[in-house]
Amino acid sequence: MTHGIVAFNMLSNDNLAVYWGQNSYGALNPDKPAHWQKTLSYYCRDNVIDTFPIAFLVDSYAKGNLPSIDLTNICNSGNAKYFPGTDLLDCSFLASDIEKCQSAGKAVTISLGGGTGHIRFQDDSQAAAYAQTIWNLFLGGKSKTRPFGSAILDGIDMDIEDGSQTGYVSFLTALRKHMDRGKKKYYITAAPQCPFPDAHIGHTLNAVGFDAVYVQFYNNDCSLQHYNNRKDWNFATWDHWAKSASHNRDVKVYIGAPASSGAGSGYVSSKSITSIIHQTRSDYSSFGGVMLWDVSDAYANDRYDKAVKQALRSDVDLFNKRIRDQYLSETRNITHDED
Repeated sequence: MTHGIVAFNMLSNDNLAVYWGQNSYGALNPDKPAHWQKTLSYYCRDNVIDTFPIAFLVDSYAKGNLPSIDLTNICNSGNAKYFPGTDLLDCSFLASDIEKCQSAGKAVTISLGGGTGHIRFQDDSQAAAYAQTIWNLFLGGKSKTRPFGSAILDGIDMDIEDGSQTGYVSFLTALRKHMDRGKKKYYITAAPQCPFPDAHIGHTLNAVGFDAVYVQFYNNDCSLQHYNNRKDWNFATWDHWAKSASHNRDVKVYIGAPASSGAGSGYVSSKSITSIIHQTRSDYSSFGGVMLWDVSDAYANDRYDKAVKQALRSDVDLFNKRIRDQYLSETRNITHDED
């Protein structure tokens, strides 16, 4: 059961975002189905994970001029139907899962791209028009081809790892206008690679107001394993970008990490990432939390997500204790002065 439900707060610095949808553990361990990815609501039974980017919307224009999504073992051509005349899966059975997670105070978004994603536009005009498609299919609009039925997602994530950035600014600018007119708060995030600037979304990051960036500090020379080498570990660069170049100067920068040794190069132990979290949050005010790839790996790895969340919370608890102690000390001093 989920106790003490608190609404998601993007401005917090103890958030944990974990990707769901690709069954990363199952892909590497086909003979161990017990740890394969479960349906989304399974991971919303406690208050550990704050945000679930659903991975992935893999193709912006597939059959029928609509996108296609890939949710591996949860929603695929074997257990779900395509909307007629399209390659878009009807995963509306997931609506109750999504809504259950949202009612538990969690944000659920749709992630565009991924390692094999094809998110491309011919020009700005096409891209701006595509914002209406995403709004209608996943967010606050209406359509007869909504992949998640009645569920209204909390925003989108741009995990762009290939192709050009043509049209991205127009797409996101138009989508933000829809969001600003919506009946609830929506978010736009990105998952750039840690080398700066990111080759596939770097220009877009400077031109559009993102709410958070889940910087992938793995599969690169600037990965978590190089934390002690400040020539390689470049969170400081991303912090500087957030404060000086980002269109949204309140953007939060997350440490993106693999949730197990099989999830990507750059994995570090729970003890190591705890130390990294505490020091990074102390040093950089843009720090917003941690992103993990992915939830199946985290759960199979002795609940790595829980260890990370504990690190995020313990640091906040320590900070709050220091504030309380300082307040009490100042109060005592004032009392003594009055005496």
